[in-house]
Amino acid sequence: MPIQTMFARITAWLLAGTFMLTACQSNAAASRIQAPKQAVSQPESNLQQEVPRTTERPLYEPGELVEYIVQTGDTLPALAIRFNTSVEEIREVNPIIPETATTMPPGMPMQIPIYYLPLWGSSHRIIPDSQFINGPSMIEFDTSGFLATQPGWISSYEEYAAGANRTTAEIVDLVALKFSISPKLLLALMEYQTGALSNPKPPENTRTYPLGFVSRDRKGLYRQLLWTANLLNNGYYPWRAGTLTYIERQDGQLMRFDPWLNAATVSIQNYFNTLLPGSEFDLAISAEGFGNTYAQLFGDPWLEDVPHIPASLEQPPLSLPFEPGSTWAYTGGPHTGWGVGEPRAALDFAPPAVASGCIPTTEWATAIADGMVVRSDTGEVVLDLDGDGDERTGWSIFYLHIATENRPPVGKILLEGDPLGYPSCEGGTSTGTHIHIARKYNGEWIAADGVLAFNLEGWIAHNGDTPYHGTLTRLSRTVTACICSNQASFIQAAEQ
Repeated sequence: MPIQTMFARITAWLLAGTFMLTACQSNAAASRIQAPKQAVSQPESNLQQEVPRTTERPLYEPGELVEYIVQTGDTLPALAIRFNTSVEEIREVNPIIPETATTMPPGMPMQIPIYYLPLWGSSHRIIPDSQFINGPSMIEFDTSGFLATQPGWISSYEEYAAGANRTTAEIVDLVALKFSISPKLLLALMEYQTGALSNPKPPENTRTYPLGFVSRDRKGLYRQLLWTANLLNNGYYPWRAGTLTYIERQDGQLMRFDPWLNAATVSIQNYFNTLLPGSEFDLAISAEGFGNTYAQLFGDPWLEDVPHIPASLEQPPLSLPFEPGSTWAYTGGPHTGWGVGEPRAALDFAPPAVASGCIPTTEWATAIADGMVVRSDTGEVVLDLDGDGDERTGWSIFYLHIATENRPPVGKILLEGDPLGYPSCEGGTSTGTHIHIARKYNGEWIAADGVLAFNLEGWIAHNGDTPYHGTLTRLSRTVTACICSNQASFIQAAEQ
């Protein structure tokens, strides 16, 4: 295919993606919510399947152009860091990329100038990103039904977890929901580490530590999965953002991640490096390792890959999460959406109060967009913006620390600005009355800063030096996050 023709098609693809997003966002929200929808449509073909899963890398000359096929969720800033180059240099050799590009189109061929760094690790790609997150590809998966077909001891396991007696399937689904991680991935890790799905008579230690992480405070399946899911997210999202580029192996050797890897593979490499030494780590991340176990359980994941992050993704218009004209404090800059560490997807806001601490308030937190409540639990509300009733598709907004009193039920339709609940200390960990909000798209947490930074009525979020620090900026004004709720942290919602 002539290069001009290829670029023309890519341009049309990018423009079409941008047009569809814009048109979708301009529809009336009420009609968008009231009619149930199919799962988010995706391209019929997956060009990523054409990329070799394992490749030998030569030594590259400084600035040498290398071929790259865009992977789901790629952004120019992250690509520049991985290939040790700059966004400007990438744009210079790929003039087809619009200045307004956010996420890149999966499957698009590019050339990237590379500046070689030594000590690269394996280039083997283990599973695609769409099979890592709890997104559209997991909608048809029945955890309970699948476990019923497995002979291992874990199929009949029960445990008291999160305030109730739960089966293995219920525990897996709960952790998958909270962290937005694929239940298939969690099950495959259990099988690879201890044979929990296939061995009916395991050693007693395996029953105590079914994912192989031995720690006195991580006994039982639920705590093992909490630790695992949190560690997985702490590998996946830093690779997305370009802040994780290497690990130190257990023998002290530095290993840089191959720049062609995808986020899911990097996360799994990081996970196994935490658990396994030397040759065991090398086997786990090879073609004969964990990926082989996953394929035996669920089939070749690359044949099931449908990119879940489209080209030029844009956030829909969102308002501040409190009533028009009200002034609240911006108490938490970008920090974890759920768990500890990553993803830095959430922001915190607190209503005015005469004293600090967990004090009841009559100030309402509000819906930041039109949507349907699809989760309503202790401290938690999830607002589904596409109205299909499933937070794993399209945009969804996660609220934490919503009081039980007047919390909206599942199925309730809310319009932008409608009361959603009272701020509180319920759910998670909190030292003062506030709300925590985060965004997901097709099950993937969206970083509060970056190419898709949180935009609330024109207030743009930026990271601070550490989690919870940070700013919101609109035009020439900047508000700085502070748990002290001082003057510099006050922000007022626009009057209607």
